[in-house]
Formats: sequence, structure tokens, C-alpha cells
Amino acid sequence: MIESITKFWQRIPKAVLFGVAILLQCVLLVLMVADRVQILREGREVTLQTQPVDPRDLLRGDYVVLRYDISQLPAGALSGKTAETRNPIVFVKLAPNANGLYEAVSVHAEPVTVTAPEVLIRGRVTYSCGATSRTFCDKLTIKYGLESYFVPEGEGKKLEQARNQQKLRVVAAVLPSGRAAIKRLLLDGEPVYEEPLY
Repeated sequence: MIESITKFWQRIPKAVLFGVAILLQCVLLVLMVADRVQILREGREVTLQTQPVDPRDLLRGDYVVLRYDISQLPAGALSGKTAETRNPIVFVKLAPNANGLYEAVSVHAEPVTVTAPEVLIRGRVTYSCGATSRTFCDKLTIKYGLESYFVPEGEGKKLEQARNQQKLRVVAAVLPSGRAAIKRLLLDGEPVYEEPLY
């Protein structure tokens, strides 16, 4: 059987195999773009306050490093419990405050039901406690995939300064599944960068 498969592959011209490989890569790129478009188009908008970042991590290349009020949260009911994996996925329930900024209400190991205007955002814990590194600490450091934003060359300094003065806010689109993407940046409440739908 293996011989027949080998003979079959040897009969296919290399140009055809090369063409199939290129086609597969193109399909994967289209799927990645379509996934992001779905988040930006269908996701509920939430506005998040950015936090200052240690100067060592200010600007790397042509993107700005972002951190949020929801990047470090008390574990609540998860504190001291064992996670199934290292760097587990968690779900953070967000609700708007009086200023319209979304703040964390609670952290959960599994998706929970939310009612409007609450939103559930999915993140990954980046540090765990304990000998096995699979125990939830009292405080969780969580990444949501919203921690960097590419900007035109030379524009980063202005955004870094605004971020460090807490004048920079991020509007993220969040799907019901909890996946999120940055939709736009607000500087003093005014849009400065809008993510295209492609």
C-alpha cells in the first residue's frame, strides 16, 4: 500500500505540487483575514482604558505595546484552584462604568451567561502560582490578544505619551465567544486610528 502511494506521488508533476502548496497558503491567509473581519464586523464594541507600560517596553518597531485596567485582576473564586493547563484560558465579565469604559466584574474558568450591556472577553493567564505552575494566583495577569497595535512609522511616540498619561483608550470588538480585536484607538476621546475591515 505504501509503495502504491509513493508511486502515485512520484507521478504528479512537481509544478502541480508547487501550485497546490501556494493555493493552500493563499486559502489560509484568506481564512485569517476573514476571521478578523468577522470579529470587527460582528463584535460588540467595548472601550478599554490603557495603562502606562514600563519604559523598557515602550515602542518595539512600528507598534505600540498596550496594557489595560483589565490586564491584572483579582482571581476571585478561581484563587488557589488548579487549572487544567499551564497558561489557561479564562473568561472575564465586563460591564460599563458611569463613563462608558468597560471594567472587569469577575473572572471565570468557563464561559458564563451575560446580559446586555455586559460582555464576556476571553484571555489567557500568563503567569500561574505553585510548584506545577497550574494554580491560579490571587492576582491574575491576563492577555487578550489586544496588547499591541501597529502604527505608521514615526507615530508611536505620540501614542506612547498619551498611553502613559492615560489619555489613550482602545475600542475593541468582542464576539459572543469572547474573541476580541482592536477596532480603533481614541486619543482624548477622538478617534485617531481605525482598523479597516479589509
